[in-house]
Amino acid sequence: MTTDQFDLIVIGAGPGGYVAALRAARLDQKVAVIERRTTFGGVCLNEGCIPSKALLDSSELLAMARDDFAGHGIDIEPPRLNLPRMLQRKEEVVAKLCSGIAAMFKQAKITSFEGTGRLLPANADGSHQVEVKSADGATQTLGGKRVLLATGSRAMELADLPCDGDSVVTAREALNFEAVPKHLLVVGGGYIGLELGSVWRRLGAEVTVAEMLPRLLPFNDAQGAELLQRRLKKSGMKILLETRVAGLSREGSELRVQLQRGETQEELVCDKVLVAVGRRPWTEGLGLEEAGVTLDQKGRIQVDADFQTSLPGVYALGDLIPGPMLAHKASAEGVAFAERLAGQASSVDYANIPGVIYTWPELASVGQTEEQLKEAGIPFSSGKAHFSANGRARAMGETDGFVKVLAAPESGRILGVHIIGPRASELIAEAAAVIAFEGSVQDLALICHAHPTLAEVIQEAALAAGGAALHG
Repeated sequence: MTTDQFDLIVIGAGPGGYVAALRAARLDQKVAVIERRTTFGGVCLNEGCIPSKALLDSSELLAMARDDFAGHGIDIEPPRLNLPRMLQRKEEVVAKLCSGIAAMFKQAKITSFEGTGRLLPANADGSHQVEVKSADGATQTLGGKRVLLATGSRAMELADLPCDGDSVVTAREALNFEAVPKHLLVVGGGYIGLELGSVWRRLGAEVTVAEMLPRLLPFNDAQGAELLQRRLKKSGMKILLETRVAGLSREGSELRVQLQRGETQEELVCDKVLVAVGRRPWTEGLGLEEAGVTLDQKGRIQVDADFQTSLPGVYALGDLIPGPMLAHKASAEGVAFAERLAGQASSVDYANIPGVIYTWPELASVGQTEEQLKEAGIPFSSGKAHFSANGRARAMGETDGFVKVLAAPESGRILGVHIIGPRASELIAEAAAVIAFEGSVQDLALICHAHPTLAEVIQEAALAAGGAALHG
């Protein structure tokens, strides 16, 4: 029996789902949200973006106190790690943000249901039904004019390296190790593996990264990825490229992992393995096949410009559909979806979505890379400025890295910006804003930047791209 009728039912309260629900509610829609967790925020807030950044910041402070304070004239006793307190702080950060979403839901009069949601056959009038199944097995049915699927993604696993949640783990478990691993093997050289590898390396673990491809971060600027690899190696992280896991055996608490590099096979002994080889859409249990929702060959849901699936009245966004699996991409889609539902001409600028790797130094990009432009046959000019020539970076003692600006030779329009260095995650916003307004290197160069700031390096790189570098 249908218990409630809504204008919109959202399945999933991650960055895409909860933002879409809030925007729709504020546009006078009666909204219900179904979430399988006891808290809102999805993978990003509960076991991804936020807890990992909390640990990255905490571990960065420990590393600074241990390795850098003396260079600033600050003499302290060697700092000691209190891992339980660090993990507790991470949970406090997460809890505060989760409660914030709950408060916004209450204020927006959004009705929430804890459990899993599954599409049922549509009604004769084209409206939809969703079954909600709670943890105790009880079910109820909601009725709605429209349904939004926003269940996000889950970690991919390897058939030859099954995760057991203890010694062979995904990122979720790697955020909660009760003790620092003696030797952590990270399988996969993407942003998740490098970020969590950085956390545990700073906290004292020996860390080895095994990546099947010939370079780390193949979709990022090659020079930036190469510099990051050198810095990670300098921190003590071992990186094995063109390497795959060929087998695993256990001897007590030890894991013996067989690594294949070309024709050479070697054994690595460790106590923890983090499998970080990517993520896949979380579509299980949604009843998509029975409802007639079309998937592509990669298991993603196909949608139109309104985010509508092949089933009228059913929509999808975020990690369920093509595009980068990023929280801010999902949130942007959530806003656009709700506004288009209300008749507004909203859209997402997919060519201008920043990406950030929160290692140290940080690596951030927006727009196209040199490699992509060359492959597409698009002419470009390139300007680069180094943090080593920047006064603020010198004062901070963080001089590794650079800003690279790519522009169209004739118009000067910015095609891409790539930053590796201190606080690249914050600096990239300026570049994204200029690109969003179809700005040129001349526009960026004419902006008066405060001195001394790290952002001056962006201005200098823009000047270099236009052939007018001041300090190069």
